[in-house]
Amino acid sequence: MDSSRTPQAASDAPQLRDTQAAFDSVAADYDGERGNNALIQDMRSEMWRWLDATFTEASRLLDLGCGTGLDAVRMARLGHQVTASDWSAGMVERTSERARSEQLGGRVRAVHVGAHELWRVEGDASFDGAYSNLGALNCVPDLAAVARECARLVRPGGALLFTVIGRLCPWEIAHYARRGKWARVRVRFARNLVPVGMNARTVWTRYYGPREFYRPFRSHFSLAHFRGLCLFAPPPYLTQVRARHPAGYARLWRFDRRAAGWPLLRGMGDHFLILMRRR
Repeated sequence: MDSSRTPQAASDAPQLRDTQAAFDSVAADYDGERGNNALIQDMRSEMWRWLDATFTEASRLLDLGCGTGLDAVRMARLGHQVTASDWSAGMVERTSERARSEQLGGRVRAVHVGAHELWRVEGDASFDGAYSNLGALNCVPDLAAVARECARLVRPGGALLFTVIGRLCPWEIAHYARRGKWARVRVRFARNLVPVGMNARTVWTRYYGPREFYRPFRSHFSLAHFRGLCLFAPPPYLTQVRARHPAGYARLWRFDRRAAGWPLLRGMGDHFLILMRRR
């Protein structure tokens, strides 16, 4: 670890501690309905489709916000070497347990490192790429630091593939506006970190549009593609849509894959997917 890169007490920010405690509190059951219900599994499958298209050969990958290790272990099973990082010690432990149980401990190295402190990860230009799934980077106070360290860690030509919680989610606007919850409608349009409840604790979250998110990365990375995710398909908390209308739900996902990358639509959705390449 290079102490010259150490930021000023970034890990001690109260918001980061709140977020860490919230995810530690749910680590034991985050593979269930709380963190991996059927709708989230469909979103995860879409991310896997893009990961496979991006990393077509065995690669050395950095997983930012690995959670319980579902993505990291799946990528290791396909032959990749994965450094799986998370700010929650509970999540890191779950990832290690999962890798060991599938006899993939040699391909998955789980480390207790938040995305805001990537200066702790050694190996300049030693990764073929990095990925982050399901909004882990929305909890980082300073994206510029993430971008700077990704530029250090990822080799030229390497890829970043992230799914990020977006600002403009038509489903959410309609859902809360219909109930008159206008304060909740406005949450995603805040310009700073906002508190979001989870398990009687607080996750501090910042929302982005795709180009807004890309801005801190543009000095070292080119923008290859971005598209909406769960634009037509409902977001993960609307499980009743899938339960009541399974055939219609399947059609919405097919349309999501076809049309959520079109101009004017690709900036919308519960999440967006963004692909960048290291110059």
